Parts: sequence; C-alpha cells; structure tokens
Amino acid sequence: MQSASPNPHRTHYHVAPTGHDHWPGDETHPFRTISHAARIAMPGDEVIVHAGEYREQVDPRNGGTGPSNRIVYRAAYGERPVIKGSERISSWVPEGSGVWSATLPNTMFGSFNPYARAVEGDWLMDPDFRVRQRHLGAVYLNGRALYEADDADHVSTPQRRTETIDYATGLTEPIADPDWTTYVWYATVDDETGTTTIRANFHDTDPNTTLTEINVRESCFWPSQTNVNWITVRGFEMAQAAGRWSPPTGDQRGMIGPNWSHGWIIENNLLHDAKCSAICLGKTAATGDNERYRSNLRSGYQCQMEAVFRALRLGWRKGIVGSHIVRGNVIRDCGQNGVVGHMGAAFSVIEHNDIARIGILREFFGWEIAGIKLHAGVDATVRGNRIHECTLGMWSDWQTQGMRITGNVFHDNTRDLMIEISHGPYLVDNNVFASPLALINASQGGAYVNNLFAGAVQRYDDLTRSTPYHFPHTTDVAGTACVYGGDDRWIGNLFIKPDDIRVPKPNPTPWLFGTASYNGLPSSEEEYTDTVAALGPCDEETLRDLPQPAIVHHNAYLNGAQPMAGERDTIIADGGTVTLTGEPDSVDLTITLNVPGTVANRTAPVIATADLGMPRIVQEPFESPDGLPITIDTDVQGADRNPEHSAMGPFATLHSGRNEFTLTFAH
Repeated sequence: MQSASPNPHRTHYHVAPTGHDHWPGDETHPFRTISHAARIAMPGDEVIVHAGEYREQVDPRNGGTGPSNRIVYRAAYGERPVIKGSERISSWVPEGSGVWSATLPNTMFGSFNPYARAVEGDWLMDPDFRVRQRHLGAVYLNGRALYEADDADHVSTPQRRTETIDYATGLTEPIADPDWTTYVWYATVDDETGTTTIRANFHDTDPNTTLTEINVRESCFWPSQTNVNWITVRGFEMAQAAGRWSPPTGDQRGMIGPNWSHGWIIENNLLHDAKCSAICLGKTAATGDNERYRSNLRSGYQCQMEAVFRALRLGWRKGIVGSHIVRGNVIRDCGQNGVVGHMGAAFSVIEHNDIARIGILREFFGWEIAGIKLHAGVDATVRGNRIHECTLGMWSDWQTQGMRITGNVFHDNTRDLMIEISHGPYLVDNNVFASPLALINASQGGAYVNNLFAGAVQRYDDLTRSTPYHFPHTTDVAGTACVYGGDDRWIGNLFIKPDDIRVPKPNPTPWLFGTASYNGLPSSEEEYTDTVAALGPCDEETLRDLPQPAIVHHNAYLNGAQPMAGERDTIIADGGTVTLTGEPDSVDLTITLNVPGTVANRTAPVIATADLGMPRIVQEPFESPDGLPITIDTDVQGADRNPEHSAMGPFATLHSGRNEFTLTFAH
C-alpha cells in the first residue's frame, strides 16, 4: 500500500548477515533480513545492505511520496550484497553413473513450487513443436544452470547437443560447450507424500561438497501490492529466481520490478539467471492473464487489445504507472528477457545497461524473447545500451509511439532490433546494428537517422491486426489502424553488407541489405497525396492497398548494400567493413570501420523534428516526450555534429580507411 504522508525524520536502516531482526537496525545493530527493513521503511528512509548472501523475496510494503522523498534500498559503499531466489541443497544421495537425487518437503516452497509449475502461457511455443513441458524450477552447479531433461530416463542417459536453432530465422548456431548440455535434471512432485524429488546428472562432481542450488522463490525484489511508488534499488546482485513466462497478455513478473507502480529507479545492479525475466515493468493479472492459452476461445490479438482498455480503466496513465529509470545494470543469462514490460514501461528511460545471453539456452521458445521486450512503450527512451549475444536484441511491439532508440550498440545477436505493429512516430538514431539480421520492420511511422547497419533488413506489412495509437504524450487511445507499410524516413545511415552473411533458406521475407525493400513505394509525401487526390472520394478499402511513401535520402551503401530505387543524394561504393572487439563481460567495446574516401568526404544533413514531418495515421511530430523539438546534432559518443561536415552513420566524423572508436558500458 502507498504511504499517505512523508516520514519527517529520515532513517538509515542497516542490514547485514551478522544482524538480527529484533535489533534496532542501526549500523552497529543491523537487521538480518532486507524483508524486515522493507516492512517498516517509510518515505525518505534509506535501507543500507551490507555484503553477504540474502536468500529471501523482498516485498516492500511502502513507497515514497515523490522523486525527492523516495525509499532507497542500496548496497553499502564498496560492497555487493546478493539476493537469491534459490536455496543451497546438500542432501543429495548418489544413485550411480553421476546421478544424484534429493527429496525435499514441499513446505520449503510455500505456496509456490516452481517444480510443479510449467513455463506456460500465451505465445509460448515448444522448440520442436511437440508437447514437452519445461518448468520454472532450475538446478545450478557453481552458479551455472543445468538443462531440464525431457523425462526421468534422460537424466541417466542425457543426449549431447552440439548446436541450437533459432526458430524465428531457422539459423543454427554452434553450442560453445556441448559437454555442458549433458548436465541435466528432472523433478517429480508428489502431493500425496508432500515431497519434491529432484534427480540430476552432475557427472564427476559431488553436489554435497560443491555449491549446488535450486530455484525456490519467484522473485528477489517485488512488491505484492501495486502502486508502491518512488523506490530506488541500487548496487545489488540478484540471481536464480523462478519467474513466470511473461507475455503481454499475462500476469507479468520478473526477478525485480515495480508491479504496476510509478517512479522506480533500478540502477547499477548485477542481475542474472532469471528463469524468464530479470526486470519486469509490465502489467498485472487485473488486465488479463493468458486467457487465450487458458480457454482458447479468443485470439491472443483480441486478448491483448482488451488488456489495453482494461488497463486504461485501472489507471494506466502518466503520473500513475511507468516513468521508471533502468540504468547502469549488467544483465546476463535469462531465459526470456533482460527487461520486459507491457504498458508499465511507458514514459520510462532504459539507459546504459549491458544485456547479454538472453534466451540462448533455448530450453523453451516463444514470441516474447528478447534482451528488451516492450509493448506499448509510449514515450519511452532506450539509449546507450549494449545488447549482445541474445536471440533478439530488442523488440518493441504494439504502440511504439513517441519512443526514441538512440546510441545503442547491438552485436552478436541472431537478430538486433524488431519494431512490430506500430504506427509511430518513433525515432531510431545513432545506433550500431552489427548482427546478421539487423532490423525487422513490421511497422510504419519510423525515422531511422545516422545509424550503422552491418546486417540485413527485413520489412513487411500487416493488414490483419488493427492496433491502437494514442493522443500525443498520453496513453489515451485515439484510434486503431493496421500496418500498411512505408511511411518511414531513412536519412544519413551507413549500410555495410558483411562478407560472410548466412541467409536462411527458404525465407519468405527477403533479407535485403540497405533500403531496397522500399522499392516501388512513393518517394515523397507529395507523390502519395497526389495519388490519393486523383482517386477522388475513397475509403479504407482503397487506401489499404495504396502504398505509403518512404522518405529516403543521404544514405551510404557499401560492399553490395542496395538503396531504394530512385533514392537521391546517395553513395554506393565498394569496400567497407565493420569489426567489433571486446569480451562479453568487459567494460569497453572497440568498433573499427573501414570506409572509402567517397563516404568519409560526404556530408549528411543534421536532422531535426521539422525535417521528419508526421506519420500519416498518428499525425504527431517526431519530438521528445515533453513535446519539445529534437535535433540530432550529436553522435553515439556525444560528439557534436558539424552541419558542414557530418558523416553518415552514428559517428560524426570519418576519415578514409581505418576508423577506431571505443565505447564504454555498464560494469
């Protein structure tokens, strides 16, 4: 519940593994659990947590009353407390051939037994399209998750896997450590005896003398009530939570999140090994909970549409829900998302995070997996993040309106960015896209300015789903429309086709390099409006089949990348390479570009709101969330763009030959 009034006396509560919850909670007499502090902390208070391990699910009872009167949960300076959703198990019994078993009382799980709960819900699909359940539980050996076996027999005879497949593209990827795929577990829950038995193949390792943990709790930091506002969580490590599958029609939960609240700051944390999602900024069951999966009477599309209107009745608007800040976090090894959220991420800022290895175990597959997966991220800003080694880097789905995706680096993902079923305006600028499939554009009303695309671009229309759009800078729905395709702007981008690209075959939507997918569309708004005028009075059935314009100019295409036919002020040149160096868990990333002089010596215009017009359906300018104009006069490093010589792509200056740039991310 939300506290009614601020605390007149700021209190600093301390928590340490050596403490006791009956103590007063000062620095010399700290509490033992964060949960105890969370029950009594009031607006303005600070909960300082010292190094150590905290196996608990923190449920903050109160929130702050405003940005200057928060409740702050932070790590003690120079220390890294760890909150885990798991428990250590040291009662394993050997069965032979590397297999051990542990029989545990169901009471240790309380009302939530992750080994009795399947990964299930809307838009979840089995990897091999057979009935094969996976569960929310997991077993960890020295912090590394084991694979869940198909059945009890496969624990004794696990099958070694050498490659995995991305079911969205059909591309296969080699597994870095095939031997680890034979470290497996399987659980049986017996309600009659009130026990859960876990069998696991640890090979030559004794799990009783090695750190062996199992999932027990659904979250690490999650309020059980909604509207617990103005909370800061800073400097923690959180791991091994058994969070549920979180589609946009479900009761979305993560290892940490605000649970339909306002004004949270989640910063400078290390978050890893969430079964599904690390940070959740999403919706609750009150707006619908997997009705398509549960009843199969209505389509998921219809259920998702209903969720939007239910949320509006429950207070989905600025100042009530959203406006969070997620920054400086390192997020690793989660099954579904690094950050997820339907509607609850509106008006939020997600910046300077390092997100990697999301969904790569591929134990389960569905259409909601990405490093960042947002639905209805109205006026959200995603900037300065490094997203890599994921099945999909970022996926912005439905109602991508007023969003700005700027200054991010995507690399070594199977796919980098997908924008789906949205009408804009949204702005994608100063990003590096360096994975095989750089962009899937199933939307309209976007502006792509000063980006580097070192991968393929897919584009398609969708006339089957009419989705909402909003009055500017609000969540109020102004109407619904299908995605007719086009109505995009591409200015000042640098396209470089890689030499060793792998394109899946057969492939119904072509992988093209450059803007050639816009061939055949009108090249100006005037051409489109003249065509409409010539048709005379007409309605939806006519406009639906009329191609919308694509405004494409001042782009550079290297090494075989192709422009839109008839594009003006373009450069087409031979050569051009992109190289990225930096370890997965390092701080710095170096980007090396080789460009010919024809690119280095060419100037792209500095683009501002007035240059981009307005998307046809929404009729809202490309502007900042506060309604002010935008000028893209700096590059990905923050360097000024000189209007008289601004390079194409995300770096303001280029010279012929080798250019090296080093970017620093969260650590």
